Amino acid sequence: MSRVGKHSIQVPAGVNVALNGNTLSIKKGSIEEIYNIPGCLKVENTSDGILLTPLDSAQSTRALWGTSQRNVKNIVTGLDTGFKIELEMVGVGYKAAVSGKRLTMQLGYSHDITFDIPDGISINCTKPTTIVVSGHNKKQVGDIAAVLRCYRKPEPYKGKGVIRVGEFVYRKEGKKK
Repeated sequence: MSRVGKHSIQVPAGVNVALNGNTLSIKKGSIEEIYNIPGCLKVENTSDGILLTPLDSAQSTRALWGTSQRNVKNIVTGLDTGFKIELEMVGVGYKAAVSGKRLTMQLGYSHDITFDIPDGISINCTKPTTIVVSGHNKKQVGDIAAVLRCYRKPEPYKGKGVIRVGEFVYRKEGKKK
């Protein structure tokens, strides 16, 4: 049985939840997220919050039970508080700047890298070497952070590159004489 799926999802004040069949509509202010619940699950909007229950005990149903519960919880959390990932650029001359809806990064290449910021995502550079990606959709925030990290992955010898704050970069020993 799913240990994640059996817990109800607490809905904070200010977040509205509407259930129409197996379509869950979660709204806060002008932002609305829609999640389609699989047909093998039953959704209830109780006083404790949103509760998902499986209709049968098949293994695929149990797998979708926990996944759907987490997806709905991530939507509710994202609309309430949002998600944030901090990236740090380690290297001589590495820096970033935001101008309008465009992020410009200098990562040691012969040219600057420009990245167009999509809707629903905000990117801030608190310091020239720090990028903060934030938004209400957890998957989109993670995908954007992964794309920015791929422009210069951390290398194991000097530790240079775009690194998530708190990430451990395995360091290798250099060539011996």
